[in-house]
Amino acid sequence: MAAKDGDGWTQCARGHRHWGLHGASGLLAVHHDERGVPYVLMQKRSWWSHHGGTWGLPGGARDSHEDAVATALREAHEEAAVVGDGLRVQGVYLDDHGGWAFETVIAESAELLAAAPANSESTELRWVPLPEVPGRKLHPGFAESWDKIQPELTPETLVLDVANIVGARAEHGWWKDRLGAATRLLTEVATLRLRHQVLAQWYPRIVAVVEGAAKKAPDVPGIEVVAATDSGDDAIVDVVRRARPWERVVVVTADRGLKERVSELGARTVGPKWLLSQLDD
Repeated sequence: MAAKDGDGWTQCARGHRHWGLHGASGLLAVHHDERGVPYVLMQKRSWWSHHGGTWGLPGGARDSHEDAVATALREAHEEAAVVGDGLRVQGVYLDDHGGWAFETVIAESAELLAAAPANSESTELRWVPLPEVPGRKLHPGFAESWDKIQPELTPETLVLDVANIVGARAEHGWWKDRLGAATRLLTEVATLRLRHQVLAQWYPRIVAVVEGAAKKAPDVPGIEVVAATDSGDDAIVDVVRRARPWERVVVVTADRGLKERVSELGARTVGPKWLLSQLDD
């Protein structure tokens, strides 16, 4: 394993020629302004490069020791001087060509990060409003996957009704140790690779609401734990209400009354079985 050991040309099962012996990935950074309009950071490729003169994403060949996220962030820094500290990865879209794949790393940016050509591979870097993207001369691979990727640029929050999920799990003796059962659930969820209909990897913001005897559940990396001061349902409704207007919210609960309340606020609901079935895989 060595830096740049992925550099080189290869051919996929479709007969296309691609750069990246181990595949490739790119960074799709997206920023929503105060009105909720998405802006995408795009790169115009140098004339001499593969599909030169087209617009796409900062990205390139994946080294053998890297995953898609590491490659995308490295390439964005090398090509556009983008620092990944201000980005939150939302997910990874896999474009599999058979024996070769390009992985698009979708990352939310809190601001329009400064970006400029940092090497000879780019002639321009620009934050482009989402409606204007299709009007540009796009890299063929990016153009082919754009319609599938575009709907997934919206930030997503997964809200866990922990008491309801723990009850549905019916772990032996859970009612005697609600704090322990809640803590075990959160620890397992933190390491879970959540399923998604479109994305190969999905990293929603996760908010877990705990109540009663489980209110002292400890912080878990990757999960925001909210201790309800009164009703757990009210705390969950408050989390949904505070979501940004353009954000998608999914609440995991089987409580009918709670499902009705959060649905009125625009959230989608799924039952505990959706989550528990993944923990059992």
